[in-house]
Amino acid sequence: MQTHRSRIRRTVPMMKSRPDPFHLHELTPARSARLIVLAFLLALLTGTGLLMLPPATAAPGGTDLLTAAFTATSALCVTGLVTVDTATYWTPFGQVVIVCLIQVGGLGVMTFTTMLGILLARKFGLSTRLLANAETKSRGGARQVVARIVLTTLVIECTAAAVLFLRFLLHYHYPPGLALAHGVFHAVSAFNNAGFALYSLNVVDFAADPVVLLTLSAAVILGGLGYPVLNELRRHLTLPRRWSMNTRLVLLATPVLLLGGTLFLALLEWNNPATLGPQAPAVKVLNAFFQSTISRTAGFNSIDISQMHPVSWLGMDILMFIGGGPAGTAGGLKVTTFGVLFFIALTEIKGGAAVPVLGKQLSRSVQREAITVVVLATGAVIGGSMLIMLTDTSLGLDRVLYEAVSAFSTVGLSTGITATIAPFAQCVLIVLMVMGRLGPVTVAASIAFGRRPPAYELPKERPLIG
Repeated sequence: MQTHRSRIRRTVPMMKSRPDPFHLHELTPARSARLIVLAFLLALLTGTGLLMLPPATAAPGGTDLLTAAFTATSALCVTGLVTVDTATYWTPFGQVVIVCLIQVGGLGVMTFTTMLGILLARKFGLSTRLLANAETKSRGGARQVVARIVLTTLVIECTAAAVLFLRFLLHYHYPPGLALAHGVFHAVSAFNNAGFALYSLNVVDFAADPVVLLTLSAAVILGGLGYPVLNELRRHLTLPRRWSMNTRLVLLATPVLLLGGTLFLALLEWNNPATLGPQAPAVKVLNAFFQSTISRTAGFNSIDISQMHPVSWLGMDILMFIGGGPAGTAGGLKVTTFGVLFFIALTEIKGGAAVPVLGKQLSRSVQREAITVVVLATGAVIGGSMLIMLTDTSLGLDRVLYEAVSAFSTVGLSTGITATIAPFAQCVLIVLMVMGRLGPVTVAASIAFGRRPPAYELPKERPLIG
């Protein structure tokens, strides 16, 4: 027994003394939130300042502060909402600034959220750390994890860029330099779920081109799965039994939402003369799938969003609000959040106690986190919609709600009112984009690191529900 205890005493200090070049063990809820916000604001101020320089715009004299700040925020939050035409308003220098902001925004979120999992694994006791390591599937030190994220990003972006480059060069006969620039820009924009395009009509001109649309869709889907899922598939692609609950939820919800959204949009827009109506049946299905993919949460459009049926807008609101997978480049509240809520509701309907999710039992703390995120996000979208409608009551709730959900979920799709709304309403969209990008991460950090066991418990009581 003494030998066993001595081994435990020797093992624990050794684990605590492991090198931590990122000083993750020193992070507190307040400090972690401040670091995220300060880093984001620094990048935002830098991007805004660069876009305000005269060489960034085609017109002489540079742009105004609101336009530069809105574009920089949209790029850094990998949203895609714009108040000016990216193709004609900005010079190649300005477009380079935009794509760099997109890369920083997408890669930064992936890096931080994955590092958050490592931090969780090192904060608690040995058993909790082992469970967290198993769930996040993180191996090696912090530097190794970040390096794998960067490598994954570059491999996917370079592959998509190569396909687009060859398509632009061989099929559309772009000059090599232009084909390369457009291929890289749209590959980065797609993988980071940004939705910026170097065409005045976004990608409407490629509505009948399956190579371009499917390449963009593939990059969007891979970026939206999240790094933990990509890493786990790389290691255990043929061993589903070893997949974590996170991976199972993402891989179950993603095809359901993709196919469900495709069917929904195809049925509603099939005979719409302003969207899918004039297209051939195969092209209709292609564009319905593309817009279903993009609604979670990239911002490209191959059809005129402003001419879609209001019911289609409402369905896309739901897809945008749900978003993609966690710890990736997609926005929204994440498919895992809604998956958790679905299984909670299913358990309550069945009259169960514990919540089973795909062969595992769901932690009660995760249930509270999911409900908290949904309540806060719903409040932000409703509040933002109200503020926008106060500036112009003629816009209509359906268009304003679409704009607010798109901004908060960092999607970038619009019914065409972004550039026409009042400056105050554009500032509201800026706030929603920042909240949508930073909110879920900072809230998760606060919940995870700020939880303290209560010193006492209040008497329990059940109010009437429903």
